[in-house]
Amino acid sequence: MNTFLAEVRQTIIPGSNKKDGPLPPLLVAMTFVTGLVDAFSYLVLGHVFVANMTGNVVFLAFAIAGAPGFSIGASLVALVAFWLGALAGGRIGTRFAEHRGRLLSVATSIQSALLAISVILAALSGTPVTAGYRYGLIVVLGAAMGLQNAAARRIAVPDLTTTVLTLTIVGTAADSAIAGGSGSKSGRRVIAILAMLVGALIGAALALHVHILFPLAIALVVLVIVGTLSRVLGRSDPAWAES
Repeated sequence: MNTFLAEVRQTIIPGSNKKDGPLPPLLVAMTFVTGLVDAFSYLVLGHVFVANMTGNVVFLAFAIAGAPGFSIGASLVALVAFWLGALAGGRIGTRFAEHRGRLLSVATSIQSALLAISVILAALSGTPVTAGYRYGLIVVLGAAMGLQNAAARRIAVPDLTTTVLTLTIVGTAADSAIAGGSGSKSGRRVIAILAMLVGALIGAALALHVHILFPLAIALVVLVIVGTLSRVLGRSDPAWAES
């Protein structure tokens, strides 16, 4: 239990001498953003994810099979937009491969611009969202989340991919002491899972009961904060910024 609590504390408030510096809490914040954005996309844009591409592949299969409520077009557009965003994120990762702080700052700046566009589209669309705005939002948000995933992959903080939780959940069981493992990093993994859960819960509550604009607006604010902090904290070329 002491080890678990220490891992939770170090993930949220890392010490200055830690290998990844402030990156873990910043990536946890981006995991929270994923929950907000996917709650919006699934509930407002109609059975489509813009961050969870495993889900979209399954939804595409459902749509092809003729299941009601699923769209071949929406799933395909989300997949393509995400891929293009990941491609852009890969180029940014190559350009700033030697400095993880600048990489995160640049990636989140571009992602923030895309989220700002999505906020404008959501404000103009009305409720329910019409087809034209729906596909515009899928494209912008899919590209933004693809970029985020590519950046997080290049930053490479263990167990903080910001989107994919399947292996994270597997790790909490397969690496546990009960399974004969060391149980290491279970605190960090639980924090990542909770960040996604809380983001999705808040996003769903706001989209369903307040206004569809709010999940995207909160996600935008969080991204701006992450981008600003990564730029300021990485300005002096600290050791954690090195790849």
